[in-house]
Amino acid sequence: MAHTHLKKIKIVLLIAFILSLGGIGFVFYSQNKILYEKNSPVFTTTMGQTDLIELTNPLPGQTISSPFTVTGRARGNWFFEASFPVMLTNWDGLIIAQAPAQAEGEWMTEEFVPFSVTLTFDENQLYERGSLILKKGNPSDLPEHDDALEIPVLLKTKK
Repeated sequence: MAHTHLKKIKIVLLIAFILSLGGIGFVFYSQNKILYEKNSPVFTTTMGQTDLIELTNPLPGQTISSPFTVTGRARGNWFFEASFPVMLTNWDGLIIAQAPAQAEGEWMTEEFVPFSVTLTFDENQLYERGSLILKKGNPSDLPEHDDALEIPVLLKTKK
């Protein structure tokens, strides 16, 4: 009788463990889904805004090698003085490349403006995962004017 009871407890614990793994996977999926919809040009920024920035290269999850060019379109209010900061971080969050993206057209508008920037990083990285972060131009440094688009990327390394 005690053996059967112990067996039932083990089964319940196993089911609970499997369900918790599924929950953790759902959380990670949901967080990534917030940042971008796969195969869609619609991106949501860290402040929950859509229709502010479109990234054409690289796409989320894409493998990048150094140097690489970031291209897309952003609303004119994303820029300050025709540029905004772009950073590449490694898995630890360390910035391994940064440069300002430059508007390729009239940026004093509410319409979309094409932009590009070329970044170079050391391919002797320890990690193959990273994040590309496009920050809204915010010369005031006031938090209410902050916004960013962060997407996961894979770094081509010389391992």
